[in-house]
Amino acid sequence: MRVNPNPTPDVLAALNSSRQSQQDALLQISSGRRVNQPSDDPAAAAVLVNNHDQTTATNRYLQNLDSVEGQFQTADATLGSVITALQRALTLGVQGAHSPLSDADRGAIAAELQGIQDQLLSLANTSFEGRFLFGGTVTDAPPFAADSAQPSGVRYDGNNAINTVQIGDGYRVAVNQPGSQIFVARGHDVFEAMSGLIQAMTTNSNFDSAIAAVRDSFDYISGQRVFYGNATNQAQSQSTYLNSAKLQLAQQQTTLVGVDVATAASQLANANNAVEATLAAMSRPSQMNLFDFLK
Repeated sequence: MRVNPNPTPDVLAALNSSRQSQQDALLQISSGRRVNQPSDDPAAAAVLVNNHDQTTATNRYLQNLDSVEGQFQTADATLGSVITALQRALTLGVQGAHSPLSDADRGAIAAELQGIQDQLLSLANTSFEGRFLFGGTVTDAPPFAADSAQPSGVRYDGNNAINTVQIGDGYRVAVNQPGSQIFVARGHDVFEAMSGLIQAMTTNSNFDSAIAAVRDSFDYISGQRVFYGNATNQAQSQSTYLNSAKLQLAQQQTTLVGVDVATAASQLANANNAVEATLAAMSRPSQMNLFDFLK
């Protein structure tokens, strides 16, 4: 048997190896991960990269959904307020048409109707997180403005486009309806209908056609509101799916790189013992003999 007359390099190499094992075990325990760098398990690391990419995309889609769900709910609530305002306008119109009122009474009702018209204008300019909801893709400025030059007294400054957002791989949804479709659609202009009712109340004439126009606006906007209800349900369904996918990705990651704490603790104990034994051997070099290496 050949005995190395200079064992120091071998002992130092053994010490470095034991300390590396010690550090690896400590890192696994502290991080909770078995794979902390690609060399720990190249195959698992490759799968982990794809897992990370999918998780990042899923989180982005969920963030998009959080934003648009709030937008849907705000728009739906706004149209609910529009419908309530139009219900009040219809009640006032019927009252003016079928009750014996003085000019002063009709003037008071006309003033209330004008207040409703102003309220509708404000609702049509509703914003969410700094973006106006009913201007099409023009979201940085109010889409509606009072304009006496228009028959309805209101001007639309938005466009007819629709915003979309991605909420899944290859999956985009429309997130709005332009105000030109909701409030000033041809034949269903809510502001024009309200102006006609105000005029009827002021002149005490043409109530039937004015009330019919407001009722048409009421029915039309009720139909347009369905879009936001459906969009909310669609977003919630996709959110449920994405959260489930996110959980599965997290479970896959745990399976790939999660550490067995008991195993890592055992490895740490073994590494600690090896380091201590090596240090002890190095502290008595003059006493080292063949039997030290045969133990």
